[in-house]
Amino acid sequence: MERRKNDMIIGKVVGTVVATKKDERLVGNKLLIIRPLGTNGQFEGATMVVVDAVGAGIGEVVLICRGSSARKAVGVLDSPVDAAIVGIVDTMEVEEQ
Repeated sequence: MERRKNDMIIGKVVGTVVATKKDERLVGNKLLIIRPLGTNGQFEGATMVVVDAVGAGIGEVVLICRGSSARKAVGVLDSPVDAAIVGIVDTMEVEEQ
């Protein structure tokens, strides 16, 4: 399934990124590595580096937004952010088709 830029993504946090040298607008932001999940709970799509706006941790399933919505989530509209975690998923239920 092809994703559009404005689609929200469900993903799992699989790692962290430490970057001692980075754009000054990223200073103070936690960077995490996520793998998108399909509705069946299996990994689907490419790994992404995202800014964490909610305090997520490794192993958690999260909601990710992209584009200008991601920049709004981290509160810096002119930042070089393309994706941000905006929620931590407690449960997920998908009706089988």
